[in-house]
Amino acid sequence: MTQIIVNITIATGVTTLIALGFALIYQTTHFFDFAYGIVLTSGAYFTFLFKEWLHFPLIISGIIAVILSALLGCLIDFFIYRRLRKQGATSLILLLASLGTYTVLQNVISVTFGDTTRTIRSGVIEEGISFFDARITSIQIAIVCVSLVLVIAVALFLKKTRTGQAIRAVANDPQLAEIAGIESNRIIGVTFALGSALAGVAGILISFDIDMTPTMGMNFMMAGVVAAIVGGLGRISGSLLGALFLSTAQNVGASFIGFQWQETIAFILLLAFLLLKPQGFLGKS
Repeated sequence: MTQIIVNITIATGVTTLIALGFALIYQTTHFFDFAYGIVLTSGAYFTFLFKEWLHFPLIISGIIAVILSALLGCLIDFFIYRRLRKQGATSLILLLASLGTYTVLQNVISVTFGDTTRTIRSGVIEEGISFFDARITSIQIAIVCVSLVLVIAVALFLKKTRTGQAIRAVANDPQLAEIAGIESNRIIGVTFALGSALAGVAGILISFDIDMTPTMGMNFMMAGVVAAIVGGLGRISGSLLGALFLSTAQNVGASFIGFQWQETIAFILLLAFLLLKPQGFLGKS
């Protein structure tokens, strides 16, 4: 039982980061950004590039990877989504464009790095620290701590800074924000940078724990999307609550029926909430 609680805590940390980044972008753009999944993947592969191929120190590699992930998200918005918005593209067209972007960039990663599983871990694999009848590794402890710090930092940024307040204003009412003198495109770009940086960090943390593949982004992104919807889009506490609920359901369910059912459990929850409570736990009707 203790091991299940430990697993839930670890999964909640990563899923909260993914859900929060996705929710920020969704709230300001109002479309489902599939390319968010490849930005997540890029965080892991940028780290691999700088650490394993260019032999940078791990911390430096991670920082550069997060910056490049944020830049990638901004470039996707600037060169693709912004142009489509100027042409009056609907959410469906933006969604299809994001799916095409995801597919192209995933293939770029596959061609560059190969389809085999890659790792950025070095040294002997840890057995983990004994905690009652459970085990947790130092990497997993770091995952929980980094996730918690970043969620608190984003919450403070959105509440205490002018840019954060502008992001909330654009998310609540883009037209009213424009009238108030807020440049929506600039704020959307900042939101893409912030959300993509969170995705990049999540990708790095995941790759430390279970390694990386070019297709890893889609599965983890979908878990974040489910968590964001279950918790209620638009609230940081909703992302955290949704991630905790989803992680609990998946890990408890997996202990009874097998880990291969985790994705199925996630989509069952998604369908249930879309049908019965589409606004999620904390969202508005």
